[in-house]
Amino acid sequence: MDSSRPPVVAPLALVPVAHRWNAVVWVLCGLLPPALAVVDEPAGTKYPTYVLLAALTFAYAAVAMFPGRPLLRPAAYLTVLAAGLGAVSYAMGSGAALFIVSLPHFWIYASGPVAALSFSGAGAALTVLGTIAGREPHSTLLSGNVLFTVIGYVAGAGVGLLVQRVAEQGDARARRLTDELVDTQRELAEAHRMQGAAHERERMAREIHDTLAQGFASIVVLAEAARAGLESEPARAAQQLTSIEQTARENLAEARILVGAGPAPGGVVQGSVAGTLRRTLDRFAEDTGTAVDAELPDDVECDQQTRIALLRCTQESLANVRKHAAASTVIVVLTRTAYGIELELTDDGRGFDVGAARGFGLDGMRRRLAELGGELSVTSSLGDGTRILVSLPASHDHDHDHDHDHRDRQEIS
Repeated sequence: MDSSRPPVVAPLALVPVAHRWNAVVWVLCGLLPPALAVVDEPAGTKYPTYVLLAALTFAYAAVAMFPGRPLLRPAAYLTVLAAGLGAVSYAMGSGAALFIVSLPHFWIYASGPVAALSFSGAGAALTVLGTIAGREPHSTLLSGNVLFTVIGYVAGAGVGLLVQRVAEQGDARARRLTDELVDTQRELAEAHRMQGAAHERERMAREIHDTLAQGFASIVVLAEAARAGLESEPARAAQQLTSIEQTARENLAEARILVGAGPAPGGVVQGSVAGTLRRTLDRFAEDTGTAVDAELPDDVECDQQTRIALLRCTQESLANVRKHAAASTVIVVLTRTAYGIELELTDDGRGFDVGAARGFGLDGMRRRLAELGGELSVTSSLGDGTRILVSLPASHDHDHDHDHDHRDRQEIS
């Protein structure tokens, strides 16, 4: 069996439940009583009545059982129904009950209130005329059947108009709610778009801060030091100029990656996280003259995202040491724990009030680590140096935060 083909739905399954109940009531209370009433009547009354009732049944089935493509148009069915009511009334000499039970059909299948009133009015008139024409010679003109037919038409018209009004109000309310839902969905989509744009701006700001801004800050510091030592320490100044050139080239590569103009890295760079951090620390010690004591075991392994996070946190911490701490020594310890990996960076600088800190760097570190399920702990006080503790799980879902991995691979190399 071809599962791609739509399931076959029986025509009767498309009929609304309310219409099915109306059909049951119409058959039991409208068609069945006249059929039973003429069982003992003469053949001239009984058989024409059966034929008329059968014709009404088939006409109703033709329009009701195929709602999508009815065999008989609704207007044609209502015409047959009105004429059939008059014919049954004439054959039996009464038809008020069948007319009253058939009133819902005029409102279900008519094209609107005016058409429903017109068709039901025609059915009432033919029922009255049939009843009068088929009455016994001695019966009165204004019989109970005639009165019930007129009263039924008036009551049916009132109920039908009331139901029509309620339905129109319900439709209007549904349209209003639909419009409100569409507006809400549009506003929600716009809010999501704005939220996505805000997240992208925040991510770009963090990337620029962690890469370009740090590089430019390093260039400024190195340039100032090189200018001051051109005459007194030319060798040292030459080394600093070389560092400036290297940092500028790295910043240019980072900028090209950030704007999408540079070539995408070919794959994950091989090597240990210890080697990655050691190169950064050596560069920091060379540029600043600060002593660095590092414990970086080569057997500590982690995935690419963890390496990137550890590298960025190290770069930000060293940048803060260079700009603010005036430290003489920095101690860095990388440790494998039961939870994952911890990186501790301690300096003997001037320290700061952690509660009063408002810098973008620490907040960016916390956000980066939180995206990977990690944490950042900062301990410091004025005059007592600073301790940064980074805690990260050993591995992550590589689909998470893939953009950071894509943009940071060159820095690790």
